[in-house]
Amino acid sequence: MFSTPFVLSFALLLSLPLLFLFAPRFLPPKHVQISLPDELDDLALFRRATLSSSSSLLLNHHHHHHYHAVSRLGTTNPKPKIAFLFLTNTDLHFAPLWELFFQGHKPLFNIYIHADPSAKLTIPPGSVFENRFIAARKTERASPTLISAARRLLATALLDDPLNSYFAIISQHCIPLHSFQFAYRTLLSSPQISTESPPELTQFNYPTSFIEILSGEPQLWDRYTARGENVMLPEVSFERFRVGSQFFVLARRHALLVIKDRRLWRKFRLPCLNTQSCYPEEHYFPTLLSMEDPNGCSHYTLTRVNWTDSFDGHPHVYHPPEISLNLIHELRVSNSTYSYLFARKFSPDCLKPLLDLASGMGNLVSFLRIGN
Repeated sequence: MFSTPFVLSFALLLSLPLLFLFAPRFLPPKHVQISLPDELDDLALFRRATLSSSSSLLLNHHHHHHYHAVSRLGTTNPKPKIAFLFLTNTDLHFAPLWELFFQGHKPLFNIYIHADPSAKLTIPPGSVFENRFIAARKTERASPTLISAARRLLATALLDDPLNSYFAIISQHCIPLHSFQFAYRTLLSSPQISTESPPELTQFNYPTSFIEILSGEPQLWDRYTARGENVMLPEVSFERFRVGSQFFVLARRHALLVIKDRRLWRKFRLPCLNTQSCYPEEHYFPTLLSMEDPNGCSHYTLTRVNWTDSFDGHPHVYHPPEISLNLIHELRVSNSTYSYLFARKFSPDCLKPLLDLASGMGNLVSFLRIGN
């Protein structure tokens, strides 16, 4: 017979592989922490962007929706720009399609990329994406790092060019559904709304921000209490807590509002205890804008997402067999005032069929002009 110590040692040896396999399922997961030096760096960036914006642009706004300002080149009354903010942790798989989208419109847009330091990106020389990377830090799902990354993008774009008037958060899985002309015309000719925010400029009308803001969702309570039962109080009561899409288009005044915020950020930067219900980036921006300026927002997004067969918090992923001209038309259809301008989520191998679809119609540009 085997001795008891031998049996125990043998059992322990056999259990070690099982321990490594199952322990992560029972132990609380480790998350990327926002260090104090990183937080201070962000605050310094936000202050610079706020001061720069306060002293340069947005002095007036006339009925053609063009901002009266003097650009760095000295041109008076130049056209406003759209800042495209790419937030990614992988390569920019659809860069060739976006290159097509941007072609010929350089004076009307800027690009900024926040790439997770672990991401391996391949940007060919001469690309519109070349040298458009901002200082980035590691991001992680179910953590406030995605909020920080978006705020960092907004601040950098505000600081970089005073003509940036709209700020579109884009993921590496997004594709454009219309031409640049259509998107630009949609945003810059959107109906102007009167708002009490900011109070020092109430004599003007302001462009709308396109961000999803929802209340009454089935899992809203679980999401609200993800950090603990009463942790969000008193700053955010459950009645004022909102949910929305991670991807949105903000007008300049709302981008400034986001980077100026300290009060709500102190709550949303706290770690979640229940990571299954924790999506900080889907809550912080809708809640903040709903609390500060609900009438200045559309309450819907311009990025189409298919949640019909979502899994583990991820939406439907389109694959090559699904790519067709009919799909593009279907993705554009919206129940709101405007057509969707962008769509996600597409697998990287969709690039070729998308470009093939465009090429088969005579030339690449025609794909992005269908129905415009």
